[in-house]
Amino acid sequence: MKSKAIIDDINEVMNREIPLLLSLSDEQVSIKRNKQNRTVKMLVGHLIDSASNNHQRIVRLQYAPRCGHSMPNTEMGMLVFPDYTQDNDLWIQLQDYQHEDWQQLVMLLKLYNQHICHVIRSVDKTKLNNYWVDYEGCRVTLDAMICGYINHLNLHFEQIHELL
Repeated sequence: MKSKAIIDDINEVMNREIPLLLSLSDEQVSIKRNKQNRTVKMLVGHLIDSASNNHQRIVRLQYAPRCGHSMPNTEMGMLVFPDYTQDNDLWIQLQDYQHEDWQQLVMLLKLYNQHICHVIRSVDKTKLNNYWVDYEGCRVTLDAMICGYINHLNLHFEQIHELL
């Protein structure tokens, strides 16, 4: 893992996107919906949820006694990550991002990603091959998860730009 490059990429996205997000009106972030029926507010909320879930995984995969797992009926002692992938629309709904204060939502996204960068910078490099098994049964290493985080950010910022 090239943590400096990943951190630089995350910071570059945040430095580019946060000022744009803060400049948007309530109408721009609350009305128009994409094909997944998500507004800009909901997409930003989803990015916060993604940061939250990945934060847990990054930290826990460094000390878990066994690999993480999101499959039912796992061995005792195995770290279990809930299947957030299948529930992310429910997360958006239950947290009511559509009615959250926009400025606070954007600042939370910014600050959470700053913290993610700090956590990535502090990762124990000997733990990068620790893995969890996702809901489809695929092994995901800590390294691959960290490296893939920027792709997820970019994907959803592309969706945000399509709505503007």
